[in-house]
Amino acid sequence: MDKFYNRDGKVILDKMVRAIQENKDYLGEVDGLIGDGDHGMNMNKGFTLFQQRYQHQNYFFTEGLEYLGGILFNEIGGSMGPIYGTLLSSMTETVNTAGSGTEDVGGTVMEDISGTENGNTANMSAGDIKINLEVFCRMLSHGMEELFDIIDARAGDKTLVDTLYPAVESLRSSVAEKRPFREALLLMKEAAEQGRDSTVGMIARYGRSSRLGERSRGVPDAGAVSCCLLLTSMADGILDLIS
Repeated sequence: MDKFYNRDGKVILDKMVRAIQENKDYLGEVDGLIGDGDHGMNMNKGFTLFQQRYQHQNYFFTEGLEYLGGILFNEIGGSMGPIYGTLLSSMTETVNTAGSGTEDVGGTVMEDISGTENGNTANMSAGDIKINLEVFCRMLSHGMEELFDIIDARAGDKTLVDTLYPAVESLRSSVAEKRPFREALLLMKEAAEQGRDSTVGMIARYGRSSRLGERSRGVPDAGAVSCCLLLTSMADGILDLIS
């Protein structure tokens, strides 16, 4: 199966929450090497708040992303709350317009992006929308582009972008090559992990760690690590649904 129903996506958010909670201390340790050490604490706070408020509710994949994004944007201190809040919330905007026809994503024209039989969601509930590779690629691509509107960092600056950008590019390539959804997700995970690891050799250009200059080289960026956790756990949740 190369798609899943939006209404079944709660399990994906559950995996994302667990990934952050289980790695809270590690994220703090990584951040403490060249930052202020609060990244794990702040991320855990936001994801746990989301869990506490919504764990007993049934919500769609897009609803969960919007709820989580809102909490991160409005209730988490530091810069990472608004950054992740923007990324996750913006992902939902494309699904709301998924029946609008063809759309260009990273140079690839996609048809029937809703995953519905005719690409028309006018008479469907949001939960009935089928999310396939094209839709997911569009979601993550749009989230990244919206993020680029509020941050100056790009690939190579030792930030979460070094994880996010190659992951999105991997999805775009899979759309162009018409790969199966499962294969595309596995390749996306690999790209995210390689992007995370690439930050070890970089000099930080943004945030508190940028003050260290050359001394910021030799350790991974905490944002790149947390972004990798989110992307890989998101992929794992989808893989469970399409297996």
